[in-house]
Amino acid sequence: MEPQKLTENKNIVLIGMPGSGKSTIGVVLAKMLNYEFVDVDLVIQQRCDKTLQRLIDALGPAGFIEVENEVLQSLDFQHTIISTGGSAVYSHDAIQHLSEEGVIVYLQVSLAEVEERLSDFSERGVVMRQEGAMSLEDLYAERVPLYEEHADVTVDINGLSITEAANAVRTALHL
Repeated sequence: MEPQKLTENKNIVLIGMPGSGKSTIGVVLAKMLNYEFVDVDLVIQQRCDKTLQRLIDALGPAGFIEVENEVLQSLDFQHTIISTGGSAVYSHDAIQHLSEEGVIVYLQVSLAEVEERLSDFSERGVVMRQEGAMSLEDLYAERVPLYEEHADVTVDINGLSITEAANAVRTALHL
């Protein structure tokens, strides 16, 4: 990570698998650092007046990714922890915008940890580009390389509590 990136742009953008703790860790991290907190999934739900799952059902994966891309590109925050949806990495333009606005932190968790945290992800609003044909393992294999590609910083949070994970992000960012 470029040393000046965080001080210039002020935002910390969390990316990672569904169930990795982006929202929960983001709230704790925001309290620790005295930052604002925004959960992009909630912003999408509020703007569209539907749950994520209803949006995915209505628009299909490609349509949802389009909406998510538009919302992500419209974000304009300073000094904010931004928790993205797990599918944010499918939108190159959105990730580029977020990268220009802050530092992108990949919350890395193993497949086993994701499986443990997401007992039933069918109603969670998880975007699967191959509807019905993808297992959680397939989704993990598809997304992990994208998270790794777009991250400025990767933080392994396997087996950590929420507070320990937030502290690990803080340490990785030298804050």
